[in-house]
Amino acid sequence: MIDESVLHQVRSLPESPGVYIMRDARGDVIYIGKARRLRDRVRSYFGSSRSLEPKVRFLAEAARVIEHVVTRNEAEALHLEATLVKRYQPPHNVRLKDDKHYPYLKVDVQHQWPRVTITRRVASDGARYFGPYASAGSVRRTLDVVKKLFPWRSCTKEITGDDPRPCLDYFIKRCIAPCTSYCTKEEYDSVIAETILFLEGRSAEVLKHTRAEMERAAANLEFERAARLRDQVTAIQRVTERQQMATTNTLDADVFALARQDDEACVQVFFVRGTVVADTDSFMLDGTADTSDAEVLAAFLAQFYADATYVPRVVLLPFEPADRADLEIVLRERRTGAVEIAVPVRGERRGLVQTAEENARESLRMHHARWVVDRDRTESALNLLAEELDLPSPSHRIECYDISTIQGTSTVASMVVFIDGRPANQQYRRFRIKTVQGQDDFASMKEVLTRRFRRIADRRRSELAASADAADLPAVSDAPGEAGGPAVPEESSPWDEVPDLVIIDGGKGQLGAALDVMRDLGLRDIPVCGLAKQQEEIFVADLADSIMLPRQSEALYLVQRIRDEAHRFAITYHRQVRGKAAVQSALDAVPGVGPKRKRALLRKFGSVKAIREATVEEIASTVGFTERLAVAVKAAL
Repeated sequence: MIDESVLHQVRSLPESPGVYIMRDARGDVIYIGKARRLRDRVRSYFGSSRSLEPKVRFLAEAARVIEHVVTRNEAEALHLEATLVKRYQPPHNVRLKDDKHYPYLKVDVQHQWPRVTITRRVASDGARYFGPYASAGSVRRTLDVVKKLFPWRSCTKEITGDDPRPCLDYFIKRCIAPCTSYCTKEEYDSVIAETILFLEGRSAEVLKHTRAEMERAAANLEFERAARLRDQVTAIQRVTERQQMATTNTLDADVFALARQDDEACVQVFFVRGTVVADTDSFMLDGTADTSDAEVLAAFLAQFYADATYVPRVVLLPFEPADRADLEIVLRERRTGAVEIAVPVRGERRGLVQTAEENARESLRMHHARWVVDRDRTESALNLLAEELDLPSPSHRIECYDISTIQGTSTVASMVVFIDGRPANQQYRRFRIKTVQGQDDFASMKEVLTRRFRRIADRRRSELAASADAADLPAVSDAPGEAGGPAVPEESSPWDEVPDLVIIDGGKGQLGAALDVMRDLGLRDIPVCGLAKQQEEIFVADLADSIMLPRQSEALYLVQRIRDEAHRFAITYHRQVRGKAAVQSALDAVPGVGPKRKRALLRKFGSVKAIREATVEEIASTVGFTERLAVAVKAAL
């Protein structure tokens, strides 16, 4: 049923271009859209339900709050929509699958001796970024190739040129050792320049330049350098020979293709630089149900290029995307030059799109095949786990808890949730321990479980009391809205979900603490077990001996994965809490460094470790800092 207050909000929207944000009763963002005229677009959700698609009807009934942002034009609205979708990940928008932040390669050209690193955030810091890549595996493979071809430094030490001898990387030809002054600044800068050209896909230019340098070194009787350059030429040739020939004419283009099956969608991209396909990647999409191909492709392109570090001259597509004109405006602004969005119908360009389409279908097929295999394995694991733990049925919802601390300081806990054997990341929770002083993992676990399950216990007691009261009352009408009629159900929350199995990271002691909480709350019906790390033993209530799952069983792999995920989530949060505490305690003693400057440091460097490793010049370039203040910060850390 549509809420009347929502209709009032719709009538109050302006007749301007912009972005609208729909939130449900819990305040969660469920959909983000753009519009040429906000009021007209949003009002279309609340027309006759017979003419609306299922997705639109659901959004109209679920929406409780509609926020909006006015923009100057539709192109600006398109860019803002893509940015907000990447930030909030609404369940009913087309979005890049599992997009926390896609990885990039970063070349910190502002540094005197640059390195190439992996990052998930693109900052306006003067560095060169390359990406995005579809996965950590993709970006690491590229980094591995680049590191083998170009001998830049991978260490984080301060380069003075006074080191007595180079590290192993020099002897295996992975670095030209600026730390020992075995190379000049110009030679090192040349390596970085060639690395950037290669990452841009201009391998032919790199090959030409390296050959010229090799011949020059040989002519100057610098035979060792000439031999190194010769080996580099050979390695680059081997890499470029594996690159697929794309066109007979030079082309700077990204080629996209879309494949769909049921509610799954995959986009394949070819990066064509010069006459070859310099790289390829594929991206899985979520939220594509009840959305046309044109809208799916447009949403993907807007998000893909929202943070892209490079926009090519040409974008080749298999069909016309929605909002093509607005998309071209956004891409031209990012490129600061002309961009052509083309749908080729013949020739080499059409052949490229067709090849990308074949690869997209194959990527989707392989993804589906892996999913089927994983699903079969997961079902087998859940069935075996239920059998070994004597559960009434395979667990649909499993929750796992872990405590993380160092000598009783900054103690935190994690709760991870697996639904049907798969992580439900949006339902993960983390806890700051509030009532326990010092290191007491048992007491900490009791606090966490009490905070987690108290709401379920209170709800059960309320329902029991209500049913007891109802038994003493005379029969009344059950018509909605009348006195004594059925209560309107409240909005559900992840906190209301009752797990089928609770796993505690620990042995008998941790399990005992958990069982005490469940007994005190009256929740003995929720199965609880403890998983000890050393022998991977499982402890359950009322059983003296531990349960040992078969060493090679899928059930053991599943509980290990759940336990490891809880440990990862807990220790990540613990490091954040400890890092913030370290920054506060260390920097509070520095005169002139207040909350704003501390926040500026953390925003720029991301962690205490990064601040500690930064140079005085890098800290001094932070907003609000001087060189004198930067020296004081370095001394404090």
